[in-house]
Amino acid sequence: MSEVKKQRHRARDSTDGKYASKQMLPKGVSALSISDDVVPALRQTLLSWYGHQGRDLPWRRSRDPYAIWISEIMLQQTQVKTVLPYYQRWLVRFPTVTDLAKAEQQAVLKVWEGLGYYARARNLHKTAQLIVEQHGGIFPRSFEAAIALPGIGRTTAGGILSAAYDLPVAILDGNVKRVLARLMALPTPPAKAMNELWQLSEQILDPQQPRDFNQAIMDLGATLCTRHHPSCLLCPWQKYCAAYRQNLQTELPMTETKAPLPLKQIGVAVIYDSDGRILIDRRKQEGLLGGLWEFPGGKIEPNETVEECVKREIKEELDIEIEVNDRLITVNRVYSHFKVTLNTFNCTHVSGEPQTIECDEVKWVTLDEIDSYPFPKANSQIIDAIKKRVMENRLNKLALVVPSYSSQREDKKPTI
Repeated sequence: MSEVKKQRHRARDSTDGKYASKQMLPKGVSALSISDDVVPALRQTLLSWYGHQGRDLPWRRSRDPYAIWISEIMLQQTQVKTVLPYYQRWLVRFPTVTDLAKAEQQAVLKVWEGLGYYARARNLHKTAQLIVEQHGGIFPRSFEAAIALPGIGRTTAGGILSAAYDLPVAILDGNVKRVLARLMALPTPPAKAMNELWQLSEQILDPQQPRDFNQAIMDLGATLCTRHHPSCLLCPWQKYCAAYRQNLQTELPMTETKAPLPLKQIGVAVIYDSDGRILIDRRKQEGLLGGLWEFPGGKIEPNETVEECVKREIKEELDIEIEVNDRLITVNRVYSHFKVTLNTFNCTHVSGEPQTIECDEVKWVTLDEIDSYPFPKANSQIIDAIKKRVMENRLNKLALVVPSYSSQREDKKPTI
């Protein structure tokens, strides 16, 4: 018998941590189902816990649909601690949906810079314009109208509508999936049981207090029912949790085996012109990192050196000739579906006028100007390396001047 199956036939005693005979679940609770008779107790215990232990987050102090919408988008696949400073800066820069709708996309991307998943920022900008044009500048109260907006799916719509308008709309984000999968001891990965999980989320949602209930179940997953070390002894749903009673809380939710992430080797060029300006280009709107600026380059082909790749890619993408010089920096970055290594070289522009063959825009900029453009996080490391190299060169030049000046002073010492 496998270890997991053995664990299904024994349970940990809640006082001393030793294994005892399997404990019975309360009446009305069984794996894969929750009786309607138990639902009131689930609601009451969770809301009571939330009243004492719920997190104090800035968007929870607001009933402004705009601020709540911004927080929900930022929190997609991003932790609260990461979102907090971005959320505060965003509302200073774009305090209303009208301010966001009127802004240039580049300004929006710059404020979002570093938060990742940049399609979220582009969709926020598009959605703000639609809300102003079609909904009178107010986030719609209708579920159907909400999910019709760019970047808003079922869970995000539920989070916004329940938090902003206290409407009884269920949610199913990553935290909630984990809580419900353990509550019902789901014997399959959540991705393969989405209908069942949605049904359960809708069943247990408190229609009288949907705002607090949705926030509470998210907090439960974020603070107690965590992925690796659930704090079951503190959980208000311990009594009802099938996974806990079967000692499977660390085994669930089940996960699917994922293939290793492919690695892309990229050659990148930091190209200087005769005036010391640097060439940057703006990515096309569609696809990963759309609308952001970057240093040009591309994928290294088989049997091709990095230097050959850089020269070829720059010719193909910008139709200019360059000289590839020394390596500046190597940057490693992990995205959701692949890993990338940016092999970055200093280069010199030789001839040709840069063309927008594979991008939307190109610019020659000074190092002082470059920080005003939104870049992906990996390119920001390249910018830091450029600044470091410039500073080192300045210090080296200064070191050459200072000894010369000192020696002249020595030569002029008065004789006694």
